[in-house]
Amino acid sequence: MGKIKLFIDCYISSEACNLRCHYCYITQHRRFLQKPIPLKYPPEIIRKAFSKKRLGGPCVINVCASGETLLTEDILFASKALLEEGHYVMIVTNGTLKNRFEEIAKWPIEIRKRLMIKFSFHYLEMERLNMFDTFFYNVNLMKENKVSFTVEVTPSDELIPYIDKLKNMCIERVGAMCHLTVARNEITGFNVLSDLCYEDYKKTWSIFDSELFRFKSETFYVKRKEFCYAGVWSYVIDLINGDLYGCNYERKIGNIFDNIDKPFPQKPVGCHCAMPHCYNSHAFLTFGAIPELKTPCYAELRNRVCTDNTEWLTPEVKEFFSSRLCESNREYNAIEKFWFETKYQSKRIYFKFRATAGKIRRKLIP
Repeated sequence: MGKIKLFIDCYISSEACNLRCHYCYITQHRRFLQKPIPLKYPPEIIRKAFSKKRLGGPCVINVCASGETLLTEDILFASKALLEEGHYVMIVTNGTLKNRFEEIAKWPIEIRKRLMIKFSFHYLEMERLNMFDTFFYNVNLMKENKVSFTVEVTPSDELIPYIDKLKNMCIERVGAMCHLTVARNEITGFNVLSDLCYEDYKKTWSIFDSELFRFKSETFYVKRKEFCYAGVWSYVIDLINGDLYGCNYERKIGNIFDNIDKPFPQKPVGCHCAMPHCYNSHAFLTFGAIPELKTPCYAELRNRVCTDNTEWLTPEVKEFFSSRLCESNREYNAIEKFWFETKYQSKRIYFKFRATAGKIRRKLIP
């Protein structure tokens, strides 16, 4: 089975969506009316760009659009190609498109057992559209066909009166309580999306006993200053055009469709994370982008044991998602880290000097 070689977060910048969740910035700006953006490259080229030979081994690849991921079939075909290459793939979806899951159910078991569907359960929208039966049909169809899954809710203040209904519905329909994420306020940037103080927010939603929520809550406002291997052990990729980034809010470092037979460029974030905190800590940190940090494994954050003793994760996915990036990658020694820090500081001084010189020149030359 092997160990995880890289964690790759693939996003699709298409904002088209069939839901109107009140807490989503796409709804707030009415961007859901846009047409889905197709991928530029066919599945066979995408598979080649993500070949195990190029990447060094089997990887965990997350696939998520800004809107609904599965609105277009090409995302499904691309995900299948990545599975056929031998990777483990996670697809984020609102779970409303029945035909997509019926298509997945037809795939060979060999690739289904390395797939996980991350069902975002938008309770209030499912109630408004009378789609509870459709949603849970799709979830249980995946379970019946040996596909790993997780059901995840975005906590919002508007959902608080429905907490008991939400808990009971999940236990009744999927055998366990849902997991919870932590919603960001897209207007203010990186704050939690709630009018509650942070302690009351955590206390209110802790009733779900979600390891995912617990870990995200503990790390949400913590600035990371350790040496981070994002840009070497993990990447962020725009799957539409292939642009490659070391992490969120980092500069572009390449394109996966250029020099398709060569390894990805390696430019670690190091001790210079641009974000106030790692808001995707539940993936990057639990897979081990900062190896010195003690965290639960990713499988612990995603799995649930059901009332019938079955589990949300298949044995294959559970084992692979319990591995760490440091198990198949080499850590830098002290000299390598020092050399990286020296180069980083030199570039920082250079760009600061160039910016200052530009300001002086603009003042002196009319």
